[in-house]
Amino acid sequence: MTDLFKLTFKLAALTAVASAALVGCGKKEEPAPAPAAAASAPAPKPEPLKIAFAYVGPVGDGGWTFAHDNARKALEKEFGDKIKTSFAENVPESADAERVIRDMATQGNKLIFGTTFGYMEPMLKIAPDFKDVKFEHATGFKQADNMRTFDSRTYEGAYMAGIIAGKMTKSNTLGVVASIPIPEVIRNINSFTLGAQSVNPKVKTKVVWVNGWFDPPKETEAATSLMNGGADVLFQNTDSPAVLKAAEAKGKRAFGWDSDMTAYGPKAHLASSVINWGPYYIKATKEALDGSWKGGTGVWWGVKEGAIDIVSIAADVPAETKAKVEEVKKGLGDGSFVIWKGPITDNTGKVQIAKDAAADDKFLGGLMFYVKGVEGKIPGGK
Repeated sequence: MTDLFKLTFKLAALTAVASAALVGCGKKEEPAPAPAAAASAPAPKPEPLKIAFAYVGPVGDGGWTFAHDNARKALEKEFGDKIKTSFAENVPESADAERVIRDMATQGNKLIFGTTFGYMEPMLKIAPDFKDVKFEHATGFKQADNMRTFDSRTYEGAYMAGIIAGKMTKSNTLGVVASIPIPEVIRNINSFTLGAQSVNPKVKTKVVWVNGWFDPPKETEAATSLMNGGADVLFQNTDSPAVLKAAEAKGKRAFGWDSDMTAYGPKAHLASSVINWGPYYIKATKEALDGSWKGGTGVWWGVKEGAIDIVSIAADVPAETKAKVEEVKKGLGDGSFVIWKGPITDNTGKVQIAKDAAADDKFLGGLMFYVKGVEGKIPGGK
């Protein structure tokens, strides 16, 4: 055996012995690393919450429905692709409302806003048929397990407008174009008058009813009638800018309602009492998304919650009047000022609220009388 062969043989033997020793000590060869696991697939994106709005007028009415639609847009900005909104406009307060709102529920909308008083009964009828849908009704008072109500204290804006009207009238005759004789509207007429009387006890208020929320021709006719009857400052509880336009044409003064209507009659415009529905719509939608939404309740928001304001006060309104409005607004915001505090009598001389007493929300919610200074009788009432 050659020396080279012997050396090779010894090396092989030593290697075999070393391997056997390692096995005997419990050492094992490490297995090859397993291939990395594939990344888990992302969770599917949740479907957006579908939200529908039923509007009594057109979105371009410049007033009530315009304000609601601005709030709908604020929702989209706030929640982005977490929600998907839609709306139906010009939905009558009739059997059509039930058909439209029922269709909204059938189409998969899980949060539905009905934005006028006349939708209350239809929504109440539909709600039990769609237990998984959340119904929100504006200005009503009836509720269900999956239906609740929301409202704005529009009478606060009416009172502040009244302060301006009482100072700006030259004839001491104010005119109101009124929609439908329900407590909400009566309350606004009276609050406007009380605001005017707080700075000018001589004022009286005339009212013409149009029996509808949005009817520009009738609103114009009513406004013209009031001006022909001596009213030089007009207020309204209707949804279009027709009253302001009529005042502009006749050289009189008027207010915007629900939204800032300055552009429709810049010379006539004294101020606009506006509603911001955005904060409530955002609150309701957040609750629907996080599961905290509860039916069977109601809210009534005003200046305090940022739902009511008076804006774009005309330049010729005296500084002291503007200061008075700001003082009242501050008081409404912090609770130090109460509009409906006695003594308050109706226009028949009956004391409705005793001296130093304050009306509660139940009283205000059913209010159906004219205060002293408002002429005439409520249709079908006192």
